[in-house]
Amino acid sequence: MAIRKIFCQKYQSEEEGLAYPPYPGEIGEKIYNHICKKAWDEWMEQQTKIINEYRLNPLEESAQKMLEESMQAFLFKDKSQA
Repeated sequence: MAIRKIFCQKYQSEEEGLAYPPYPGEIGEKIYNHICKKAWDEWMEQQTKIINEYRLNPLEESAQKMLEESMQAFLFKDKSQA
C-alpha cells in the first residue's frame, strides 16, 4: 500500500498522512486532510497527559469538550500566535 502524503498544517511541510479519519464528523475529516501521522501521534501522547493531569473521565461530556478544544488548539493553532 502506498503511503499517503499530505501537506501538514501543524508542521507546514509534506508528511505521511493518516490512513483514515481519526475522529468523527467534520473535525475528523479536517484532521485526515490536513494533519500528518506524526502530529496525530504527538496529540495522542498529549491527550494522555491531559487526561491524567486533570483526572478526566473521557466518558463525561465536559471532559470530551475540553479534550476536543485542546486537540484543535494543539493541531491547528499557529505557534507564532501563542
